[in-house]
Amino acid sequence: MKHFVTLLGLFLLSTASNVTAADGKAIYTQICRACHATGVAGAPVLGDRTAWAARLPVGFEALLQSALRGKGGMPPKGGNAGLTDDQVREAVAYMIAQSQ
Repeated sequence: MKHFVTLLGLFLLSTASNVTAADGKAIYTQICRACHATGVAGAPVLGDRTAWAARLPVGFEALLQSALRGKGGMPPKGGNAGLTDDQVREAVAYMIAQSQ
């Protein structure tokens, strides 16, 4: 599984160069959706209120830090080191808004 996650991260790095704006939905669609649409490696699926309910109590900043630094099978910044912290912030905010 670790090998798969590493390969997925490399794929995301190579395909995500089009992300330039701090648009949470666009970043989710281009980067985060690869895992958060299907639950790959335990990622909470966008819109799955039950899956997100266990994560939301830690607060936005803690979720943002997990996205920035990586957690479990998720590499830092979802595998795209080229994303700015603000872009990651926008993507996390979008995912939370869609999952409350």
